[in-house]
Amino acid sequence: MDFSILFVQILTGLAYGMLLFMIAAGLSIIFGIMNVINLAHGTFFMLGAYVAFTFINQHAGFWVALLLSVLAVAVMGVLVERFLLSRMYGKTFEQILLTFGLMYIFTDLVKWIWGSSPQTLPVPPMLDFSISAGVVQFPAYRLFVVAVGCIVAFFLWYFETRTRIGAIVRAGVDDREMLGALGINVKLVFTGVFTFGAALAGVSGTLGGPILGLYNGMDADILIFSLVIVVIGGLGTWRGSFIGAILIGMIETLGQIWFPSLSMVLVFALMVGVLLVKPSGLFGKGVEA
Repeated sequence: MDFSILFVQILTGLAYGMLLFMIAAGLSIIFGIMNVINLAHGTFFMLGAYVAFTFINQHAGFWVALLLSVLAVAVMGVLVERFLLSRMYGKTFEQILLTFGLMYIFTDLVKWIWGSSPQTLPVPPMLDFSISAGVVQFPAYRLFVVAVGCIVAFFLWYFETRTRIGAIVRAGVDDREMLGALGINVKLVFTGVFTFGAALAGVSGTLGGPILGLYNGMDADILIFSLVIVVIGGLGTWRGSFIGAILIGMIETLGQIWFPSLSMVLVFALMVGVLLVKPSGLFGKGVEA
């Protein structure tokens, strides 16, 4: 294989990994600080893409559609957390049933509103060109997605290490009960964390629309990869999600080229290997009961 072709495939895997990172980081933080197994997290990814699709069809433009779709998904996150999940804290089995049910409800709602035909989002005109990489061309939009993922990672690092809210989130991951003992409004923290995670999923869904397309069942597909990344990276850590997403993005992309019938096997083999060597994940601190 020509080196330039391999380079392009690595960039493609990196772009896919950045999309996975943005959704898995939110899922991991929600899991780590709230101890909530949110099986509806892929729904926020799907809603972000379909809401943006609607605004673009109304001639709103890609960037306006991105902003509005993320706001819509964030509002949905607030409503789900405040009116549904908040009643289920400490009830793991009920949380699983609730979020599992929400996933099916929203899947049917999407099918009812937007139909079952696959759709796609257009690439924004300013990024609708390719960059030469030897004998092949690489879409500039995918480089943009890689850049956005790196910016999100930097933002999360700064947020975690340089801000008071980041310190509260870190404390919540280590010891949730301590937050209440310090007089911190735990309900507000939970709502903020859940909304932030939902918004990140919305960003990923909208940015992923031109690459992955829109189709029924996209929420379940992305959720499976997100859960694998959380297991590999560890709970409550964006660093683990970042490394895990890059690994899964690379394995899935390169595996589809070299071992198309084994790409999923390789993904889960990596997860099993990490669990055997470090059950809490590469950057995790273990699960609090």
